[in-house]
Amino acid sequence: MLKILDRYIIRKFLSTFFFMLGVIMLLAMVFDVAERLSEFIDNQAPLRAIIFDYYFNFLLYYGNTFSSMIVFISVIWFTAKMAQEAEIIPMLNSGRPFIRILRPYMIAATILMLLSLILNHFVLPRANRVRLDFEESFYRDRLLVENYHAEFPGNELIHYASYNSQENIINDFVIEKYDDHSRLVHFLKARTATVAHGSSNWHLTDVFERLVSYDDTIAFKDQLINQKIRLVEEHKKDTILPYRIEDMAIRDNIAEAMTFSELKQFIKKEKDKGNRNVPTFEIELYQRTSYPFATYVLTLIGVSVSSRKKRGGIGVNIAIGLLFVFIYIFAMKVTTVAATTVGFPPIAAVWLPNFIFGILAIFMYRIAPK
Repeated sequence: MLKILDRYIIRKFLSTFFFMLGVIMLLAMVFDVAERLSEFIDNQAPLRAIIFDYYFNFLLYYGNTFSSMIVFISVIWFTAKMAQEAEIIPMLNSGRPFIRILRPYMIAATILMLLSLILNHFVLPRANRVRLDFEESFYRDRLLVENYHAEFPGNELIHYASYNSQENIINDFVIEKYDDHSRLVHFLKARTATVAHGSSNWHLTDVFERLVSYDDTIAFKDQLINQKIRLVEEHKKDTILPYRIEDMAIRDNIAEAMTFSELKQFIKKEKDKGNRNVPTFEIELYQRTSYPFATYVLTLIGVSVSSRKKRGGIGVNIAIGLLFVFIYIFAMKVTTVAATTVGFPPIAAVWLPNFIFGILAIFMYRIAPK
């Protein structure tokens, strides 16, 4: 049963959070409009699509992404104000332990954490799909991929030198197909390759093919004895291949538009292909849970830092809070870079900052009443 104290603090917590969230997101939207307006006009983006397909989902995505940080600033703000107005001291002098004052903070943090979890796992993947489709249509920068290498099902290796999404052309396209004995059975090289999005009908130019068949009934010491080789050269070739351009040229943020199950399957497929961006996709998967739980850690630190009245007023508490925010963001960035460049486990990269700052939060909570 919630007491008057609980309702008072929860109301202050949530109202301050949503007020700050609204102000920050409004500023973010204004800056984004100023940056993108000319591109929207040049590409004749419909007003309805700009508002509902882009900015509505823009606010959902970035509001949820920075919600933990906004929670922290909100807690610092209203708790420091309560401390400056001598509201915290009577609560402690009434005989209530500090953990009793902390309870409504954790109730409000749980509400926001559950909201963020629901958004991350059920709402945002579909909202991001709409937003990214809009970006692709009206202002996304062209996609450039260089030195692509991947292994596809059926023992097929795909290589190409470069791909430009604006021209939709693959340069130096190579296919190598091997049999179950790891013997090359088909080699194809084309100077350029083009395919429409969503299609498997490929158009190749300046094609060289080498087709190899093996007669395994012949006993041999030299493998060349049972080989039959056929060479084919064509200026143009139209063919159907069992993959699409979307399988070979993807943006790093494509994972944002996938549900949990879709992302798990996508990661498995990209691992089999040897995609070097797999850690980035795994970080996206794990941080959908780790970021909401950061709400608890940052709330505990915020209360511990700002519950004491300081000579410099609220500004000192806010300055200390911002310092913690910068250190926390820096820690997340360091572990993320370590996961994507030096092989640090992605699951550790997203949870380690929470663990380290969780220990710090417990320490600060223990000394706060003193």
